[in-house]
Amino acid sequence: MLLLALPHPTLRLGVVSATRVRYQPSSVALLAELSRAEARVRADPALFPEHVRSAVRDVLRVGGYKPTGRGKPASELLLAMAQKEALPRIGNLVEINNLVSLETALPISIFDAEQLGPSPRVRFGRAGESYVFNQAGHSMDLEGLPVVCRAVDDVPIGNAVRDSMLGKVSASTTSVVAVVYGSGLLDASVLLGAASRLSSLLVAHASAEELSSVLL
Repeated sequence: MLLLALPHPTLRLGVVSATRVRYQPSSVALLAELSRAEARVRADPALFPEHVRSAVRDVLRVGGYKPTGRGKPASELLLAMAQKEALPRIGNLVEINNLVSLETALPISIFDAEQLGPSPRVRFGRAGESYVFNQAGHSMDLEGLPVVCRAVDDVPIGNAVRDSMLGKVSASTTSVVAVVYGSGLLDASVLLGAASRLSSLLVAHASAEELSSVLL
């Protein structure tokens, strides 16, 4: 179970766990769904509601983080990419993540559950904390940002902007934990819908079993 270990007035999370997943190239059906989602937001950016974007940015500001430029929520970065060209096709788990984010305008982390470990928690990033988020070795400052941390060593492993290389899914992934970052200023159905959609896609396109879903 994910623990919220920070005083935050509006942060709400949807957490979906699944076992026996298969990380593999995306099916034709999944790629078609992602292509349709990209086409929709390209044709009508209003499908990415401004009130949702604003609520998520406000969640990130509470601890002093500034969600601007390249530090915007991952959902907004996906939108900007999708409006220009097709998102990179990486693998089914990543495509599922990106599809639901484009459909809901909410940022989502999908972690390898083995790397995340049991009983992870969310806290504010501390002064001087950072992690590498891509294979090129680029890092980001985590101070003031709500971060998902491993319980075993309190190491930050993800957030609503960019996730650490430490917890990313790979060909060896067999279980996942997906974290949807939402806001208490939004109707609960937004977060609930994102969690439900993730669950159904993980079953349909990653052969997931033993799913659980909770809103925090």
